[in-house]
Amino acid sequence: MSTQTPFLPVENPTLPFWLTDRSALDEHRSTPDLPDESDIVIIGGGYAGVSLAYHLLTSPSYGKTRPSITILEARTICSGATGRNGGHLRPDIYGLIPLNIQRHGLEGATELAEFELSHVKAIKDVIEKEQIDCDLIMTRNMNVYLDEDRGNRVRKVIEDLKARGCQFLDDISFLPERNIESTSGVKGAKVAFSYTSGTIWPYKFILGLLSKVLEYGCDKVNIQTNTPVDSVTNYEPDSHLVHTPRGTIKAKKVVYTTNAYTFGLLPEYERAIYPARGLAVHIDVPEGQTPPHLSYSYALRPHPQEGVDYFVVRPDGSIIVGGAHQTHKHPDPENNEQWFRNIDDSTLIESTKNYFDGYMQKYFRGWENSGAYVKEIWTGIMGYSFDSAPHVGEIPSRPGQYICAGFTGHGMPVIYLSSKGVADIILEGKKFEEVHVPRGFKATAERLEAAANDTLGGDIFRKF
Repeated sequence: MSTQTPFLPVENPTLPFWLTDRSALDEHRSTPDLPDESDIVIIGGGYAGVSLAYHLLTSPSYGKTRPSITILEARTICSGATGRNGGHLRPDIYGLIPLNIQRHGLEGATELAEFELSHVKAIKDVIEKEQIDCDLIMTRNMNVYLDEDRGNRVRKVIEDLKARGCQFLDDISFLPERNIESTSGVKGAKVAFSYTSGTIWPYKFILGLLSKVLEYGCDKVNIQTNTPVDSVTNYEPDSHLVHTPRGTIKAKKVVYTTNAYTFGLLPEYERAIYPARGLAVHIDVPEGQTPPHLSYSYALRPHPQEGVDYFVVRPDGSIIVGGAHQTHKHPDPENNEQWFRNIDDSTLIESTKNYFDGYMQKYFRGWENSGAYVKEIWTGIMGYSFDSAPHVGEIPSRPGQYICAGFTGHGMPVIYLSSKGVADIILEGKKFEEVHVPRGFKATAERLEAAANDTLGGDIFRKF
């Protein structure tokens, strides 16, 4: 890592389960040297950057002008948050909906919920179309509350939203109290409900998309890994200079898919998108044993006031689980160096690293004598948005520069179609309001000002 650019991803990050089976494209460089110029430079080779390139190339508008595209990735492809998440394609159709009703009205909140729900089909469709082997499983996400009061508060929110005509909640099904433990599989479950979701191997999904980007892009796409960007400067009214340790690229348009690391290249986002470190593990049983069967993915809330543990069941029955935010949350995030504003994914969060020891035995029926243990443990850096909404579209006061970042640890059911919106803005010159991305996602000067002045009270501090 360059000493001149402390905002860059660190070297030697912890190894997540998802990156234990690497692709030949992991450290791909299309050419030995950087291109001198490119029509579109995408900074970041994770979910947002690769999806954006895919949408650009598969757009009907691309064939008219065929702009050249360069993706610059500081480390290896998908080595950041995308390769370190929970593998959970789980729309949030109730958690932040009341907040969005306050800000954008019922229509705006419905727009957001339906946008997230549409990702399940959109991602399923592209995986089938491109024949990407990434362990996609369509399932039900079981939301379980061990504290009855907390669970009933959520039940009331859902019931009130249904009474207001929110049809996006029609798929939610509450479990009857009499068999809630046996059906959910969770000891001490008090309130539980499920709805359609998916699970996925995120790294393999993105690397599968990248292979199609290279196939469809042919001589128009250049991928450069292990190439961090130090800065971006204006060159002419219609072009920019993208500076890296390996050289400089002249670009007509620049897109920042930098998520947690955005603040380093765009200082105006320092208060709008924060780095926040998280932790996840892979739980397995001893060799020769079969894990007890689980039928769902989960969002488990074992504590009365806050925190959620989210996990997926792998095809082999092992578990990927993350969360435990309540173990490292601090009343004043600015004083919590373990989590807040921390971009070091080479070390674990000390207060959280033992949280998942004995986890399945503690919470799940039938796992008591399974011998389940933490096989791999890792950390990742999320980009938390101050107002809990991503920043998508053209960057205020930076013509020709765009952003798709700030997904607050919830990118799987948001990024794919957000990046399609950016592609439509770039290729077709559409306004943000014309590209079917939720209105609250629009990158605006007003949102940056609100973050800088803390006029919304700091949603990031209340997220959990």
